[in-house]
Amino acid sequence: MDWESHARRLAPDVVRPESRWFGPLATTPRHVFVPRWWAHEGQAWEMHDGPADAGAWMRAAYANRTLVTRIGPVHADQAEPGATVAAGSPTSSSTLPGLVVTMYRHAMIADDSRVLVTTGTGYGTALLCRRLGDERVTSVDVDPYLVTTARGRLDSIGLHPRTAVVDITGYLPGEYDRIVSTVSVRPVPASWLAALRPGGRLVTTLTGTGLIVTADKTEDGGATGRIAPDPAGFMRTRHGDDYDRQTDELWEKAKEAEGESVTTSRYPLLYVPDSWEVMSMLALTVPGIDHRTTTAGDTRTVWMLHPDGSWARASADGFLNSPTVHQGGPRRLWDGLERIRHRLNREGGLPVYGAHVRIDPDGTLTLSRGSWTATVGHDGGVA
Repeated sequence: MDWESHARRLAPDVVRPESRWFGPLATTPRHVFVPRWWAHEGQAWEMHDGPADAGAWMRAAYANRTLVTRIGPVHADQAEPGATVAAGSPTSSSTLPGLVVTMYRHAMIADDSRVLVTTGTGYGTALLCRRLGDERVTSVDVDPYLVTTARGRLDSIGLHPRTAVVDITGYLPGEYDRIVSTVSVRPVPASWLAALRPGGRLVTTLTGTGLIVTADKTEDGGATGRIAPDPAGFMRTRHGDDYDRQTDELWEKAKEAEGESVTTSRYPLLYVPDSWEVMSMLALTVPGIDHRTTTAGDTRTVWMLHPDGSWARASADGFLNSPTVHQGGPRRLWDGLERIRHRLNREGGLPVYGAHVRIDPDGTLTLSRGSWTATVGHDGGVA
């Protein structure tokens, strides 16, 4: 199978030829790490089997795109041929190569850096091994199957980094110059700061946001840095086979319920995850909102659901008409969204990207830019 020509075409789509990541991208067989994947087709997830269609496999594996490998507890490797999953959220994937390299670039990895990364399929680990040598790489994941499978696939291409089954929010095995997490956290685990060497750097994303945190360890055991100017989002950490979606019962209620408050929005309908900036600001203000959307003909509807029982439903015909908004529960979620959109219109931007980051030794994270501040504590909330 001529995978090399596909890898050589992928590399210049991601970086320039003089980049130190060009060689790893051009010489790493991504298809080895994603023999099967899930693709959302219509209303269901369908399993794609690479070896059954080598052409489609090469096109998918060597495109700069994310390939979902697990839906809920069902990994594509373990699914029956032709399997479908009617509903569920992705719980593991092979991140698009461009974003993997972006995270590594933010980490400013030196030739002698010792780096801890999250495993997933193992492809990102392979790129790092090609760049540094496998003796400088530690790859961890909470899922024993993912670690075992990735280790075998890395072995098959001659790479032997240290691998371990680890809950990344807890104790980390060793000390590192860089920690790069392609799962999101909230807040930054204190164990990362303990595992970073003096002057070491961590790179991660905050759960529920599109914010990349880059921070360097300081003498007091904390860290300081910035929110990167480019957005990114990763699946949040999990501790079991699937995520606990706490708003399913509320969703059934909010589908058709008459709101305690019924208003007309001044702005066109927005599905919040479509706007990185607004989503990030809202998640810092009210963490834990579950966003859902449907389309029926010309009518679009979005829901905002919170585990505390707060909900909002907004519907509009077409893209220009103002939506009708129903809200219920202890908080008015849509009103909070409107305040953020007011600020965006008034100031022309929101302060989240480019914000200064301070992480205390216990992991409490404070963002600041101008007069704006937000502190993410251990309960995940914002002060």
